[in-house]
Amino acid sequence: MEFKNILYEKKQHIAKITLNRPENLNAMDPTTYAEIYNSIQDIEEDRDVRVVVITGSGKAFCAGADLKAMQPALTKASWTVEFLESCHKTVNAVDNCTKPTIASVNGLTLAGGIELVEACDIIIASENAKFGDQHAARGLVPGGGGTQRLIRQMNYRKALELLLTGDWISAQEAYQYGFINKVVPHDQLEISTSEMAEKLALKSPMASRAIKMLAKKGIETDLSTALRMEVLGAAQHAFTDDFREGLKSFEERRNPDFSGN
Repeated sequence: MEFKNILYEKKQHIAKITLNRPENLNAMDPTTYAEIYNSIQDIEEDRDVRVVVITGSGKAFCAGADLKAMQPALTKASWTVEFLESCHKTVNAVDNCTKPTIASVNGLTLAGGIELVEACDIIIASENAKFGDQHAARGLVPGGGGTQRLIRQMNYRKALELLLTGDWISAQEAYQYGFINKVVPHDQLEISTSEMAEKLALKSPMASRAIKMLAKKGIETDLSTALRMEVLGAAQHAFTDDFREGLKSFEERRNPDFSGN
């Protein structure tokens, strides 16, 4: 697959999407959203891919939508709705990806950029990273899930403060608020991300898929229903080859070799 605004590579069960407009701080336009969406669809269809990494090139992860380039078109209501729908569809595709996703945040992350990060399962950030929503600061309203995901992933009042003020926070602050998993020295970001991706790639794809689905659906429902879903999910997983391989490897005292079946 050939892309204009992203780099897309697959190696040893790991797919990597790199936002690649460093001269524009990786700001996203309709083409970028479409390319991310198409790469996620390819990942879903590729049984060899078990983990997804999303990062940015240059000094920013993503500065949000490319408002400067799109300003003339954004004055047309129909085009604005179309753009917001594409944004919504793409971020949802990342959020609903059946494979574990890692945001490797290398720098500035604003507006549409933080919405993309919010859709990932695990967030590893450089100590140089900064996070902010910024929509309100420009008189805009988030359209990629910002008002909904951030308040579910961080202290509600702090999240609402960030949404209303457009303030930025450091990677360390984001970690303290429970928004990200890990802060690492900038020169260790790629190594730390690779270590996490490789660790996840060794796990059962079937189990990872079930766990992710149960966690996401469970948090949206009451505990009793969620626990019942877990029982049914675990029972269904017991019919997979990965389940049998897990038990067999335990009995034989060796590392499991999961097939993803």
